[in-house]
Amino acid sequence: MKSDTPEELNSDREIERLIDEIMSSTLNNLTDEQYRQKMQRRKEVQDRRIAAAIPEKGLIIVNTGNGKGKTTAALGMVLRSLGHGYKVAIVQFIKGAWEPSEKKVFSFWEDQIEFHAMGEGFTWETQDRDRDLDKASAAWEKSLEYIRNPEFQLVLLDEINIALKMGYLEVDQVLAGLAEKPPNKHVILTGRGAPPALIERADLVTEMTLIKHPFRDQGVKAQAGIEF
Repeated sequence: MKSDTPEELNSDREIERLIDEIMSSTLNNLTDEQYRQKMQRRKEVQDRRIAAAIPEKGLIIVNTGNGKGKTTAALGMVLRSLGHGYKVAIVQFIKGAWEPSEKKVFSFWEDQIEFHAMGEGFTWETQDRDRDLDKASAAWEKSLEYIRNPEFQLVLLDEINIALKMGYLEVDQVLAGLAEKPPNKHVILTGRGAPPALIERADLVTEMTLIKHPFRDQGVKAQAGIEF
């Protein structure tokens, strides 16, 4: 078995290579002792990486891409934060024309969460650019209140990337606002079409890839519990 130097063990490339090895079918051909040694090496890699990691940092998180699940993933982080007793704020930039089911659920944590659905539905529903601009501006001003407020550990700006893509907000404006957050605060920005400057600034970026969709491929309407 190859003996890796500490420098190699600490590299991201080495970590990913070992993960690929572990997940590959070739592991089925190893003896029990060879398998044990590979798992031991994997543990060494992870232990070294964790030991060198920064304990805490407030993250800028971007969920983008054409696939489903951007808001859903963000709401999972919201639930985790609530479970830890943190205060959370959610500002929805597009949704608002209907009463979102998430708002009803989160009302059980009303002492920990602030929820603002400040849009009026999708842009093709409103058909009023000036009103959409005003709504996006108001949602951003509300967002800034929570971004600056050190009492809130997590702020979710839902579908703000759509507002950026449509030109309702300026990217530099949003980046300047994010720079005002306290060091340990996390901010999540969701929506397809996240601009490159925001992706560059973010600490964690996930792109949801659309492979199949029931509406596009089968003509199935949005359903309760799945889309809303």
